[in-house]
Amino acid sequence: MKKTLYKFIFFKILGWKITGHMDASIQKSVLMILPHTSMFDFFVGMFARGIIGLEMHYVAKKEFFRFPLGRWFRWMGGAPLDRTGNKNKVDEIVDIFKKKHVFRMAIAPEGTRSKVDTLKTGFYYIALKAQVPIIPVAFDYGNREVRLGKAFFPTGNIDEDLKQLVLHFKGAVGKHPEKTFDVEKFLAS
Repeated sequence: MKKTLYKFIFFKILGWKITGHMDASIQKSVLMILPHTSMFDFFVGMFARGIIGLEMHYVAKKEFFRFPLGRWFRWMGGAPLDRTGNKNKVDEIVDIFKKKHVFRMAIAPEGTRSKVDTLKTGFYYIALKAQVPIIPVAFDYGNREVRLGKAFFPTGNIDEDLKQLVLHFKGAVGKHPEKTFDVEKFLAS
């Protein structure tokens, strides 16, 4: 029932579509979400997750998981992350991957909703250390499309791997186009 409602709202009312496919047999992965220019991206992701019908997750600071919203954040796929002290965030998230049977973690490598010229690389090193694929997912507001890419296993050559991954996002425009990550500029550098 909930999936039908999500489809009606997302496809019919909002006019979005989902292209590509997520392989259900891949139970652990890093979902590379780009571009990320608006808080509305959370709702695009929520609808896509509900329609695709697979568990998908995210990490957030542990303070979000306290009363009264803690249960809701966990129900929405959240995993708490302790950001205090000098703990290595990559290793901490890799530990979460090790503890979970299913963990498809969505992350925006821009690290902010503001305009950036470079991507943060934590998502890449998480996938490399956890030995899981990266699945590129474009939130393209220009075409009202969530575009799912193919699973990509990092090789350890981050420069070449990032060039391959960002190709998936060519032409994708964020809700705020002026904040959209410039794929062409990145590839030319």
